[in-house]
Amino acid sequence: MAVFWAVAGIVTAFKLLLIPSYRSTDFEVHRNWLAITYSLPFDQWYREKTSEWTLDYPPLFAWFEFYLSQLARFFDPNMLVLSNLNYASENTILFQRLSVIVADLLYIYAVKQFVSKCVKAKKKEDIEDIFVNPALVTAVLLIANFGLFIVDHIHFQYNGFLSGMLLMSIVRIYEGRNLEAAFWFSVLLNFKHIYLYIAPAYFVYLLRYHCFASTPDGKLSLRSFSLSKLFWLGTVVIFVFMVSFGPFIYMGQLEQVLTRLFPFKRGLCHAYWAPNFWALYNAFDKAATIVGVRLNLLSPEVIPQAAMTGGMVQEYSHTVLPSVSPLATMVVTLLAMLPALIQMWTNPKGPAGFVRGVVLCAFASFMFGWHVHEKAILLIILPMILLVFGKQRDAQIFLVLSTIGHYSLFPLFFTPFENFTKVLLLATSTIYTFLTLGSFHGAQRGFLQLPLLTTPESVYLSGIVPLQVYSSFLHPFLGLERRLPFLPLLLMSVYCAVGVTYCWVKFYKLSWDDKTKKLKTS
Repeated sequence: MAVFWAVAGIVTAFKLLLIPSYRSTDFEVHRNWLAITYSLPFDQWYREKTSEWTLDYPPLFAWFEFYLSQLARFFDPNMLVLSNLNYASENTILFQRLSVIVADLLYIYAVKQFVSKCVKAKKKEDIEDIFVNPALVTAVLLIANFGLFIVDHIHFQYNGFLSGMLLMSIVRIYEGRNLEAAFWFSVLLNFKHIYLYIAPAYFVYLLRYHCFASTPDGKLSLRSFSLSKLFWLGTVVIFVFMVSFGPFIYMGQLEQVLTRLFPFKRGLCHAYWAPNFWALYNAFDKAATIVGVRLNLLSPEVIPQAAMTGGMVQEYSHTVLPSVSPLATMVVTLLAMLPALIQMWTNPKGPAGFVRGVVLCAFASFMFGWHVHEKAILLIILPMILLVFGKQRDAQIFLVLSTIGHYSLFPLFFTPFENFTKVLLLATSTIYTFLTLGSFHGAQRGFLQLPLLTTPESVYLSGIVPLQVYSSFLHPFLGLERRLPFLPLLLMSVYCAVGVTYCWVKFYKLSWDDKTKKLKTS
């Protein structure tokens, strides 16, 4: 598949062009982690706090930073000095940027595995066409994903590398190599614990598919339960976790590590609200507070207490609505996942059904989780790409979700050059996605309709344009930056939250309708 490697090469070359781009605080976070793991023995890694950016990823990622630091010293040893806070020499920037690009080779390999083994071309003559061949379109949507571009190669993170592990695990699910799937996912969890969001889908699927068999009509056969399969499945998972956490358990530091991994004092929402249910909840609380004050139902003194858009990561209390605790978000998240998990258990649909369950679990965690980052939208968008050539309705939902979800990442970048870059990249990727999926599914367009979408959906997505114009130009032109500096962020978060919520409800309904139809026909 020469075209695949050509696409991968072009994308990699483009990443090199982004090396001088704006860098977020995450760049300093990872530089500090390089210094921690290089300068200190591992029993001090999760205790060190010279910088505010303490190590808060699982142990396997810490070891990943350690091995990177062994190479980093050849570029600039000063980046590995703990006291050199906010150090960013040219060689430091070059090394860290290259480390992300090279690590992405795992992601590219995983994409190649998926499109080769799990996606087929519609016609043989279309095999080298990146606008027609489902395998190549899938590859482009994954490798050239807008979110990975700006989050990893401008903002600075390692999501592509980690997504490669997730995709390798999913490929093994498709191949029926469940123990290897469990291994890859266990390794992934020990690199970045945000993937706990989708762990329930793995638990239910592997228990149901690996440890039980189905009757000819697809129902669960309780007599088929295999204790030996459960034993080996558990052995694989426990082995990975013991390799990762074992040394820290031995030193009595497990509690210290877990405290770093789960810092619940960061508050319900991030500094910029992720476009989820809590963004709508917060906005309603603020609106109700303002109305209550104007109607003399509330004291004007309560307004500062509801200032949740100050751009700070902190704990705060709601004024009108009940305040939300970490436990409450956990309960609501699990309840939101429950129908999807029950469906995976009672009505399994093979690997595609598993991916659907992963997406639904990621959706539930994004919608209702505690202190969700806006970047977590990628945990929904990337797996959903694997479904877009199945049902047309999946493609419809994906078009809305990917457009609004990627747009919700815009506030991460605010410098002039990156403003141009993010608009150009989003426009290019969105047009390509609409053209390819619309053509594949035979989209019929009407007045004011984008390919595959309804008129209301098309109008909603078009609303991005005036919203961006207001945020970038009208808001500062009207002189509101001093008085209402975070109004654009609030508007973008709430506007995008409406779209993400719509996609979640519609995707859940689609998944549940499929289950109901199968039950009626069986």
